[in-house]
Amino acid sequence: MKGGLGQMLKQAQQMQENLQRAQEELAAEEVTGSAGGGVVTVTLNGRYEARGVSIDDAFVGGDREMLEDLVAAAINDAVRKVEELSRERMSGLTAGLSLPPGMKLPF
Repeated sequence: MKGGLGQMLKQAQQMQENLQRAQEELAAEEVTGSAGGGVVTVTLNGRYEARGVSIDDAFVGGDREMLEDLVAAAINDAVRKVEELSRERMSGLTAGLSLPPGMKLPF
C-alpha cells in the first residue's frame, strides 16, 4: 500500500508540473477573433489579455455604434478561441484521469 501511495503522489506531482507547463505555454499563445467579415480583428493571448485591435480603414469613418458592436463581437470570438485552445491543451494532459462529475482542472 505504501508503495502505491508514493507512486500516486509522484504521478500527481508530475501532472501538476505538466499542467503548469501547459498553462505557461498557453499564456504565450495568441489567437485572433474577427467580426464583420474581417473589418474588425482582435488578438488575445492565452490569458485573455488584448494584444491588438485592427479596424479596416474603409470602416473607420462609418457608423460608430456598428463599429463598437463589431469590436465587441471580435473580442467574444477571440475569447471563444482561447477557451477552445485551452480545452484542447488540457484534455491531452488529463486523458485517462477519472475525475468526479463537475470537477475541472486546474483545481
